[in-house]
Amino acid sequence: MGSVKDTAAKANPKLTLLPLIALIFYEVSGGPFGVEDSVRAGGGPLLSLLGFLIFPLIWSIPEALITAELATSFPENGGYVLWISAAFGPFWGFQEGFWKWFSGVMDNALYPVLFLDYLKHSFPIFNRLIARIPALLGITVSLTYLNFRGLNIVGFSAVALAIFSLCPFLVMGLLSIPRIRPKQWLIVDFGKVDWRGYFNSMFWNLNYWDKASTLAGEVENPSRTFPKALLGAVVLVVSSYLIPLLAGTGALDSKASEWSDGYFAEVGMLIGGLWLKWWIQAAAAMSNMGLFEAEMSSDAFQLLGMSEMGMLPAIFSSRSKYGTPTISILCSATGVVFLSWMSFQEIVEFLNFLYSIGMLLEFAAFIRLRIKKPDLHRPYKIPLQTFGVTVLCLPPALLLVFVMCLASLKTFLVSGSVIILGVFLYPTVVLVKERKWARFVSTQVVPSHNCQEALPIVSPQHQEVVDEASVSLLSELSSIKREQESSEIMSEGVLKLE
Repeated sequence: MGSVKDTAAKANPKLTLLPLIALIFYEVSGGPFGVEDSVRAGGGPLLSLLGFLIFPLIWSIPEALITAELATSFPENGGYVLWISAAFGPFWGFQEGFWKWFSGVMDNALYPVLFLDYLKHSFPIFNRLIARIPALLGITVSLTYLNFRGLNIVGFSAVALAIFSLCPFLVMGLLSIPRIRPKQWLIVDFGKVDWRGYFNSMFWNLNYWDKASTLAGEVENPSRTFPKALLGAVVLVVSSYLIPLLAGTGALDSKASEWSDGYFAEVGMLIGGLWLKWWIQAAAAMSNMGLFEAEMSSDAFQLLGMSEMGMLPAIFSSRSKYGTPTISILCSATGVVFLSWMSFQEIVEFLNFLYSIGMLLEFAAFIRLRIKKPDLHRPYKIPLQTFGVTVLCLPPALLLVFVMCLASLKTFLVSGSVIILGVFLYPTVVLVKERKWARFVSTQVVPSHNCQEALPIVSPQHQEVVDEASVSLLSELSSIKREQESSEIMSEGVLKLE
């Protein structure tokens, strides 16, 4: 039996620190591609630069810290679905999973679009649907296949892609130094500020720190690896935004209105020449590959985790010979194909709204678990008491509400429809499970916060429970389950006597 386990471990090796940093980097950022809109929407460089200095403090760092604590407390695939289920029960865990998965698929639909937006600066044919549609399909299919080939390949690919994608901006930063005029950074025209576009751009470029938690079951020694990886990724993300923006806005006299998706290719040409423009376009292509791969991995392993918890049919947890969840990957890829016809700005606003609702629920779950489960084993714990972490969650929570308030009527209608669909999907899945219309993974039931509503958790054969908290909860479950069975037997006996 041990040799079978060793063979499986070698065939599907766990993620180590460097690949995890690269995957988190691509979950959140992937480089400065797409940040150009923040200059245009901010009416000039000042608000954009200030945003990427201030937003990480009030948003990225708190979210990364909370993710580090909860991901190490629940080191299983499914991530935030587990956290919400432990805090509020399986109904809300399912809703969180559905919102975040839908938001993630929307996010993934951006990357083929963004790739072609960069490419059309050199190849205008990609403005036409006759070339654009086959290109979108080709990109999606080829990258989906790479994802199918294994998470370890995806992780190390992400490292190589990150190095290649960031190098041209480092070169651009060095070449721009003699031309930098610091007063250019202070330009802002408040009359031309598009606050909705600005906040959506900032938020989209700095969110999704929690996505990597859905891969926690695939990480080697998550209690040590996750906090280090998140810290490294925060530094990498913020640097990858500020260096190119400081170079491009400080060295050029470009109008704010010129800064739109793909404009960094033009900035590279103006600072370094045609060779740098081509290098940035190649980097954009590689970066979007990394973004797509990281997002699809998280979305697919989230569905796998939900299946292992008994929230989705067992088919979603079936793995290929490469250890990847085949059906879950195909579902995510199908969603990408259907959503990639939308515009960049529309997709960003829709996914931000759904993501915001999910994050508010995560913050609430984090505080509730601190109060209701103070003895939960937390390999990494934010060094603050309950009041301190509540204060830590307040600024990002207010930011989430603010971003949601800025949404258009169309966004409210689309997001509202997704939320209503999730509410109806849960009882449908429960009915399918009860009627045995589909096979589900046999789950063990862990009592939730009030011990009345049960939380399904599974420890499949391919996955060892390494978390002491999980072990203690499972042992607690066994005694509760035995008590329930004995009371049921007694009730049946009384009924027979009657």
